[in-house]
Amino acid sequence: MGGDEPPAAFRAALDAMAGVRARPEIVLEHIPAPQRLAPWAHAVGARVAEPGTDEDDELEIASARFIVLFDPDGHEAWNGTTRCVGYLSAATDEELVDDAMFSEVAWSWLTDALDDAGAAHHNVGGTVTRTASTRFGDLAGPEHTVDVEMRASWTAEDTDLDRHLSAWLEVLGNAAGLPPPGVHLLGPSDRSGSETL
Repeated sequence: MGGDEPPAAFRAALDAMAGVRARPEIVLEHIPAPQRLAPWAHAVGARVAEPGTDEDDELEIASARFIVLFDPDGHEAWNGTTRCVGYLSAATDEELVDDAMFSEVAWSWLTDALDDAGAAHHNVGGTVTRTASTRFGDLAGPEHTVDVEMRASWTAEDTDLDRHLSAWLEVLGNAAGLPPPGVHLLGPSDRSGSETL
């Protein structure tokens, strides 16, 4: 979109994002970007999976999208030229769906991650949604599931979009219940010593 040659600021933003290395539990992939929201756009997909019952089977526990919208002329609603849009969905603890503070805590994952990453931003907004589902009859899957969805967008104040993508991946890790980077939670068969490595 927008012509043959992307603007320099957009190229710089994409170059920064290309340097992001996700933690091992998160798989990144390029996905189609929306075509009508801005003259230039780019999108990255991310997912967290754990081994299933079969050797080659995986169970996806969380997925996310990170979209960059760029308008070199600026956008009044964004109050800037570069808008970051994030969406994630993750299975979560059934007890959390009844926690009145859960949505506030989940939203703080984003604001804290952006601040901790040094991702300069403004005009941030979004939603946190918790859903509880019960399956009946012959429908495959666990009987009870609880999911959290987060939709967020914010305006980046620079082209250091590696910081913004890294922050969103941190939110995904929190939503998926991953331990802090570098910490390995021991399973029942591993509990010969301490609880973490």
